[in-house]
Amino acid sequence: MTDSLYDKLARELPGRLPMHMPGHKRQADLAPYLRALRADLDITEIEGFDNLHAPEGILREGMARAARLWGAARSFYLVGGSTAGILAGMRALTRPGDKVLMQRGSHLSVYHGVALCGLTPAYLYPPQVPGFDAWGSVTPDLLRTALAAHPDARLLVLTCPGYEGILSDLPRLVNLAHEAGIRVLVDAAHGAHLGLGGGFPEGAVACGADIVVHSLHKTLPSLTQTGLAHAATEAVGEALAEQLDVFQTSSPSYLLMASIDGCLRLLEQEGPPLFATWRQALEAFAERTAALRQLRLLTPAIAQEVVWGMDPGKLMLSCAGTDITGYALHDTLRTRYGIDLEAAGPNTALAMTGMGDTADTLLRLAAALREVDKGLCEAPMRHKGTLPQPEAVMTPGEALALPWQLVPMREAQGRVCAEYAICYPPGVPLAVPGERLSAEALTGMGEGPLLTTRSKHAPTHIAVLR
Repeated sequence: MTDSLYDKLARELPGRLPMHMPGHKRQADLAPYLRALRADLDITEIEGFDNLHAPEGILREGMARAARLWGAARSFYLVGGSTAGILAGMRALTRPGDKVLMQRGSHLSVYHGVALCGLTPAYLYPPQVPGFDAWGSVTPDLLRTALAAHPDARLLVLTCPGYEGILSDLPRLVNLAHEAGIRVLVDAAHGAHLGLGGGFPEGAVACGADIVVHSLHKTLPSLTQTGLAHAATEAVGEALAEQLDVFQTSSPSYLLMASIDGCLRLLEQEGPPLFATWRQALEAFAERTAALRQLRLLTPAIAQEVVWGMDPGKLMLSCAGTDITGYALHDTLRTRYGIDLEAAGPNTALAMTGMGDTADTLLRLAAALREVDKGLCEAPMRHKGTLPQPEAVMTPGEALALPWQLVPMREAQGRVCAEYAICYPPGVPLAVPGERLSAEALTGMGEGPLLTTRSKHAPTHIAVLR
């Protein structure tokens, strides 16, 4: 096996005089942060180290390794996170003016892709999971209804697994879309570990989607901002490569690419035992938390009517019907037990696990939850409002190009929204540019932490078209 990119950098760079970028000149002793971040290995595209946008050597070999691991026709390194892959993938699979079917709870990058590519969105609204701040699986019946209502759709974008680990029946959904002549892009940012064995469910690439996007850093041992994009055919791969040239930086970090390369080699050489250790840690957690009295862990068994499957690596806890909120559980674990969760909401708290977790880390979380659970009492259920289905006056791209102004939310009803307004959790937009603001949507904006893209420094206001 050839040297890893990290080994190649460490072996060949010492003694060479860098009369090129970056400006620190690999002088790691120039400042403590440069030494800690291994600036001595930080280079630009120089002879012998390949080029991300025209790979012929070690980077090409690494991307071929990724394709073999996940079973893709072609795979590509992402150094701009899954966002770069989603934007490039949407551009590769559509033309301006196309209609795209997408879950309302899609990541913001999918919405940005809609606007940048001049697409018209049509939304899929899965049911809410009772007692959890989450939305269920996309069902084949839901997709069939959408396909019948939008026969002119050209792309289906699915999020699987979702942020909370909820899975949909991807093989059936992809087949339905392909039978209708529609291409499929799967945002599997949270599912890079799926389909690689170790007792985890099947992954998105094996389901036949045209493009699948993975974030390596979310669950696997790679640095933040690293990911992969996979193409099902050579033709799709060529189109994707062309768009990645547009959406990825022309100065990719070799440290990030060394992280990707190292992660792929680790999976190839030691994947089975590492997955087994992770899965055993999850099983130990499940055993220790089986006796929780008040807190509930989201599983397909307790939400089988709306959840097709779950990634066992996501631990979503419901506080519904107790005297504690998800926010309070999050703060208690942080301040009393030194445990930092991924997210919290009115009724839930979310813990993400990854390959770096062990039985010790998960048993520590389990012990804290058991202790908290003992002190909880039953309480009335907290109501979580339903997701509005607003009227679209124009496409997001059209709305974002028009003049706008900030107005108080109390005066915004009936106006056309000029920004994205997303309530967390579960991160589903209550309003999208080009939609008419309803009383229901405006009420929902006061129910939890709100992300807005234009009125972010004026939380009592919202951007509307002039």
